[in-house]
Amino acid sequence: MQKKASPFFYVFLVIFVFVVMFPFLWMLISSVKPATELFGERAFTPYTTHPTWKNYISVFAEHPFLRYLWNSTVVASVTTVYTVTVASFAAYAIARLQFKGKTFILGIVLSVSMFPQIATITPIYIFLKNIGLTNSYLGLIIPYTTFTLPLSIWILVTFFRKIPLDLEEAAKIDGASLMQTYWKIIMPLAVPGIFTTAILVFIAAWNEFFFALTINTDEKYKTVPIGIAMFQGQFTIPWGEIAAATVVVSVPLVIMVLVFQRRIVSGLTSGSVKE
Repeated sequence: MQKKASPFFYVFLVIFVFVVMFPFLWMLISSVKPATELFGERAFTPYTTHPTWKNYISVFAEHPFLRYLWNSTVVASVTTVYTVTVASFAAYAIARLQFKGKTFILGIVLSVSMFPQIATITPIYIFLKNIGLTNSYLGLIIPYTTFTLPLSIWILVTFFRKIPLDLEEAAKIDGASLMQTYWKIIMPLAVPGIFTTAILVFIAAWNEFFFALTINTDEKYKTVPIGIAMFQGQFTIPWGEIAAATVVVSVPLVIMVLVFQRRIVSGLTSGSVKE
């Protein structure tokens, strides 16, 4: 018989959800507040008596925000596809194939992800400058792989190792080649892990700030985080517009997680071998 949760559990759950969602809820409320309620006595009220869409209109009317969204979408999407494709092959090789230096390679991959961005930005910028890739999409996609690819390989290696080896041995007995086994046996079972990795890579590329600030200085190629940071003027900071832009930027990520969460959770919790 399943034990019924106590009332304290639900109280704790409500408090936990509220604490987690509080920054987003506060940003949402601030985005519809008029400028007079963002400062002074009304600044800390969790509601507004005069909601307005002026901040959202200003974001798109007074700034090239659609361009920022397009740039972030292109860079994050291409980075995700490229990274997950390369990482899936590399992770499968590390997880399944036997070759010398495998542990050393995996350690190098993990150590690369620990390097701070400030330590790598100078050589990366000089390299991109010399080959003419600054102020371009490719100029961000290449550096983004320096921190998304190691993370993706590490996650996928762990996931591939959980897939039963008996499935591959059965495929080999049936005459399947290594690539046939990978595409027809491993890939369908690895879809949940690949989806999870893709979402993490997309979010990391979407939110990245430091490389985008340094490499792409042209207004035409600025991404969303840089565009929002440039909202502030010489003497004022438009907090209402910043809040509205933040809400707009967060919506695609929330929708993406909600769309794929059932497939990811069901795939991760279901067994890979059917009875």
